[in-house]
Amino acid sequence: MKLEFLVEYHADLKPPQAVGAGPFGNRQIFEVTGGTFEGPKLRGTIETGGGDWLLIGADGIGHLDVRATFRTHDGALIYVQYHGVIDLPARAARRPPAGSRGDYGDDYFMTAPRFETGDERYAWLNSVIAVAEGRSAPNAVEYRVYQVVNG
Repeated sequence: MKLEFLVEYHADLKPPQAVGAGPFGNRQIFEVTGGTFEGPKLRGTIETGGGDWLLIGADGIGHLDVRATFRTHDGALIYVQYHGVIDLPARAARRPPAGSRGDYGDDYFMTAPRFETGDERYAWLNSVIAVAEGRSAPNAVEYRVYQVVNG
């Protein structure tokens, strides 16, 4: 098995809505307001209305639950959904400057995106297994996504 670069994307976010501590953890909701994506086989914009329903456990680990809609440069819609993990205590211990952009690998911030489309030009995405590494940016999040391929 090996990883092949698929796409990198930047999603702009509204400040989080703090639902607060509930029975499963501390819930925060981040709404996507737009963004862009680009890779060797696809590029385009991220539609508004997606979001991350982040759940922070008692241990401080953030569990991502994200949905977004990508619109390719040629008009195809691609639904993207993923779950992931971000180690918030390790990030806090590292104390990145407020408003700074982290680098990939600074934090344990990993996801497993799943793609879904009815557009025949991008139907190959429906069977892709992918993994991604994330990084935080001011009012945004960014990901590098890799496709798992036979090695």
